[in-house]
Amino acid sequence: MTSPRTPLSLIRHGETTWNRAGRWQGHADPELTEAGRAAAEILAATLAVEHARQPWQRIYASDLRRAQETAARIAAGLALPLDLDVRLRELDVGCWAGLTRAEIAARDAELLAAFERGEPGVRPGGGESRIEIRERSHAFLCELAARRGGERILVVTHLGVIRALVPGAQPQNLERFEIIAEEVAARPVDRVRRPEEGPL
Repeated sequence: MTSPRTPLSLIRHGETTWNRAGRWQGHADPELTEAGRAAAEILAATLAVEHARQPWQRIYASDLRRAQETAARIAAGLALPLDLDVRLRELDVGCWAGLTRAEIAARDAELLAAFERGEPGVRPGGGESRIEIRERSHAFLCELAARRGGERILVVTHLGVIRALVPGAQPQNLERFEIIAEEVAARPVDRVRRPEEGPL
């Protein structure tokens, strides 16, 4: 008998004030814009219709405000509990948080170039490497597959986490990617350069 599959819908948070301004966010905690909140409400209504046909069992989210607020609107619409997990946070970009790409280039051009080449061990702004975000997001997924096998789960997170789990993904705000937890968890953590990766 085969083990049950665990479908996940990965959702990028709604638009923030820093998204709009072109500022890198990392672990910083800017709020959603009014447009981001409105779009989250629309997505929540869409998911409620889907939920009536085929229910989700749980919602997980990053503990950063932009993801947490997006997820809370969805959770309220579906009447489901919301679990927060620090492993779903965006890539930590250290002292680059709050800066535009032009500002980063002016102060740290060599490191930015290495990061934009997709070098996996580079720590942007002295923060976290892509290897580290892959390891923590993979650990979250492995635990989820083991503890919540067979459940349908919504995960509200960030661009960096989605890219870590779905190579080549380029989700816009509130865009979704569907994966099977067991399939991704079974893959080894990628510790080499991914040519398709770009900046956050």
